[in-house]
Amino acid sequence: MRKIYRVLALLIALEVVVQAAALALAFSGLAHWVEGGGVVDGGALEGDSHPFPEVAALFVHGINGSIVVPALALLLFVASFFAGVPRGVAWSGGVLAIVIVQVMLGFSAADVPALGALHGINALLLFVVALLAARRARPRPAVPDQERTATAETGV
Repeated sequence: MRKIYRVLALLIALEVVVQAAALALAFSGLAHWVEGGGVVDGGALEGDSHPFPEVAALFVHGINGSIVVPALALLLFVASFFAGVPRGVAWSGGVLAIVIVQVMLGFSAADVPALGALHGINALLLFVVALLAARRARPRPAVPDQERTATAETGV
């Protein structure tokens, strides 16, 4: 279960990278489209037509951010109770709390654009905390038999 905890935490960190890449791809595609004469308005990104190919990255960002990452964070939190990771419940709880804030910031940024900056900063925080949580669950180094014997004999 310790390995599952570690993999889930690393997947969350990887998802932050995917999220950043998807958003950068979508923004680059939008900039290229506008440079070519495209016009951005309320209906440009809604509807059945896709004004530029990279718009799909916005959908990836939305689905990952609203479904995949929260599901992974919830699974990590549940796994933490069984993994036996030192302070694993606290670290996974921190990851879950940051994800909840991240989702709220993401949905609120359309109404208050300044929250978009906090959304990006919070993503970096999520990346770091997920990596630290994964680090807590790394395999313990094996102690060679000679060291065990020496320790048992000397008591040190």
